Amino acid sequence: MNYFYSAKLNAFYPDSLQEEYAVNDSWPDDAVEIEDSVYQEFAADEAPEGKIRVAGDDGLPAWDDIPVPTQEEQIAKAEDQKQRLLTEAATAIAPLQDAVDLGMATDEEKAHWLAWKKYRVLLNRVDTSKAPDIDWPVKPE
Repeated sequence: MNYFYSAKLNAFYPDSLQEEYAVNDSWPDDAVEIEDSVYQEFAADEAPEGKIRVAGDDGLPAWDDIPVPTQEEQIAKAEDQKQRLLTEAATAIAPLQDAVDLGMATDEEKAHWLAWKKYRVLLNRVDTSKAPDIDWPVKPE
């Protein structure tokens, strides 16, 4: 099978579907036929460590370094992680809280309940504006 590459869209297209794309007026106007080895390297195989596929200056695919995330992106990622961890903590605390509230908690359950509550307090104190240099609290076992 032959493939085409669009630098504008940084995408590959099999020639077997060219007619269908044309009928829908969606075949890229910059599509160029490429060697099978180019398709294998840039579409079928995984990207090399730390690289991302881009359109090269010659209109063919090329590898480039993955861009370093901006401070805003790192903060957003840290906020997402913080929310996931807080949700996990709340899920762990809920049944233990029920046992404590009803006076049915074992000593082991009370210890877990207390550990998870302390963990949740520490999570709430995490300053995500310092991402990526965050010292995350250790999750209870």
